[in-house]
Amino acid sequence: MGIHYNSQNKTFHLKAKNTSYVMGILRDGYLVHLYWGKNIGEYRHSNFLQFIDRGFSGNPYEYRDDRVFSLDTIPQEYPQYGNTDFRKPAYQVQLENGSTVSDLRYGSHKITRGKAPLEGLPATYVEATEEAETLEITLEDSLIGLKVILNYTVFEKFNVITRSVKIVNEGALSLKLLQALSVNVDFPDADFDFLHLHGAHVKERHIERKSLRHGIQSVESTRGASSHQHNPFIALVRKDTTEDSGEVYGFNFVYSGNFLAQAEVDQFNNTRVTMGINPFDFSWKLEPGEGFQTPEVVMVYSSEGLGSMSRTFHELYRTRLVRGKYRDKERPILVNNWEATYFDFNEGKILEIAKAGSELGIELFVLDDGWFGKRDDDRTSLGDWYVDQKKLPNGLGTLASNVKDMGLEFGLWFEPEMISVDSDLYREHPDWCLHVPGRSRSESRNQLILDFSREDVCEEISKRVCEILASAPITYVKWDMNRHMTEIGSAILPADRQKETAHRYMLGLYKVMEKITTSFPNILFESCSGGGGRFDPGILYYMPQTWTSDNTDAVSRLKIQYGTSLVYPIVSMGAHVSAVPNHQVHRSTSMEMRGDVAKSGNLGYELDLTKLSDAEKDIVKKQVSTYKEIRSLIQFGDFYRLKSPFEGNETAWLFSNKNKTEVMVYYFRVLAEPAAPFAILRLKGIDVTKQYQIMGTDLVYGGDELCFAGLSIPAEMKGDFQSHVWHLKVI
Repeated sequence: MGIHYNSQNKTFHLKAKNTSYVMGILRDGYLVHLYWGKNIGEYRHSNFLQFIDRGFSGNPYEYRDDRVFSLDTIPQEYPQYGNTDFRKPAYQVQLENGSTVSDLRYGSHKITRGKAPLEGLPATYVEATEEAETLEITLEDSLIGLKVILNYTVFEKFNVITRSVKIVNEGALSLKLLQALSVNVDFPDADFDFLHLHGAHVKERHIERKSLRHGIQSVESTRGASSHQHNPFIALVRKDTTEDSGEVYGFNFVYSGNFLAQAEVDQFNNTRVTMGINPFDFSWKLEPGEGFQTPEVVMVYSSEGLGSMSRTFHELYRTRLVRGKYRDKERPILVNNWEATYFDFNEGKILEIAKAGSELGIELFVLDDGWFGKRDDDRTSLGDWYVDQKKLPNGLGTLASNVKDMGLEFGLWFEPEMISVDSDLYREHPDWCLHVPGRSRSESRNQLILDFSREDVCEEISKRVCEILASAPITYVKWDMNRHMTEIGSAILPADRQKETAHRYMLGLYKVMEKITTSFPNILFESCSGGGGRFDPGILYYMPQTWTSDNTDAVSRLKIQYGTSLVYPIVSMGAHVSAVPNHQVHRSTSMEMRGDVAKSGNLGYELDLTKLSDAEKDIVKKQVSTYKEIRSLIQFGDFYRLKSPFEGNETAWLFSNKNKTEVMVYYFRVLAEPAAPFAILRLKGIDVTKQYQIMGTDLVYGGDELCFAGLSIPAEMKGDFQSHVWHLKVI
């Protein structure tokens, strides 16, 4: 395992767990891509590059008499603009004279053990230098003093390679970055499907898979957040690839702002994949001596289908992206008062819900929006982070202590990045929001966005949030963000740096999150953006779980949670039982199905527990008790998708512990059908050599029988919105 450089043929061979990634130095320093896929022992150029004269593919100046050599026809690692490659470049710079041509050549490289952090940015990490090896390749354009450092890290125990880029101006004049993507991979064919996760608010991360076509297919965000609409993840998937077999090349951007992920199929059926900060409305000025660090991209190769890719992402993110006390700790079962009360509550009502939760075995009460300023609706008080004495006359400290006396921990909702026009903070600092002079300030959810590109804004908001967190025994924070960016401008940046605002905002946000989360290491932070609008690995670096969606309907959640699982670990997903008819889609489902869907993530409740019937309370009490027994398996086990909600009326998934001695199987059927056939569910992720008992019964089956013959789904399931669960243990 590791990174090997062959000085004779000038090739770099990166070896992860079962993966090889090969590139080489061609002719006068062009860095070319040669192979990425299943591990090979020694690379000897069996798939050597071939050169022929291609019409309208120009030749670099030094090869003007060699018509077979063109950058337009060779696979490259970090392609540039203006020097005979007519495909989309990975980066672009503009000189003071207005030109945008550059010409990078190999300068040097170094190989080191371990993995260094990215300054100011979230990234995967190692706990010991032996876990990974890192290659830095320096490319140079000597004419303009441009240096580009390509960073590759190989994780020994994962089929993972991470990539990022640092661009440095070593010239005498300023440069302007017009584009600075983090990764480029040129594939020698286009026999792929393009897979991504699309959606909308309350309809996040739905899977879409379509054949690659000539030209560009892309997903992106220009909203100032990774967004509900497109997740910063794409995969190239071979046509015959399934959950359990076939090749997958997955790309995930460790960033929470504007992004671009695209695949370009050229005239010769080559496919170029690029991913990074969206170049739309972006530029970055580099004075002499200054550098720009791009965020990281995690690249996962699987030769065993989508399921294997997902489990690789899950384990890497659980263990080497998420940090802190709660990385390896079971997450508490909570009740949140939002859908129970919205803004209409007082201290007495909160304590009633908390008392009901305590009686049902719930472990954490979360006070959502409405506890601060004069927040009786969503028109006021964001930024005024002080307690509303009218609702909570005894303050947060007393309320939290009373909740803790009932045996529950206490959590609190914030929206630190936002400001209301009707707030003391806005009246004092109207220039602290993102805005453009002379333009109206568009509102969404009656709020504006604070300018986190400003150090003074970051410091003040950090101070206000930290004061609240220190004022009471708070052990959980829900960090929300409920609108996207408009009028993206900063009052303190000069005209030639205004297009830096959106990225500077993200750097400021990460700095604030780092300060607050490290100052309160015993608090569990859960991120939220209208639910799942910022569910990305950048946020997971600071906050180990995310509110998966504002849509709590059990049927809707089948697709949302299934799609999210393609990349993100189960322990990162908040999943709650809510009241019916559901507040988002007005559908009524059984308490049993709602519970089974929510128990497939981090279980919580989002309803008024005081209004439950005795029968419903008994169901909830059993759900809570059962979840406590299986929580470790659900949150930290291996996840297997069995039936897709995107392909039919049924959904099924399975959780297995590491040694495959305990398994939870969940089956869901949305609608009842007349004259329905008998159905069988074939398992996977279990040991075919062992015997499994279905808990609560005397039934014992071999793992081979469960995988190959399958389990009969009970025919007595009646009506719509049904679920069934099997708990199996090795005997």
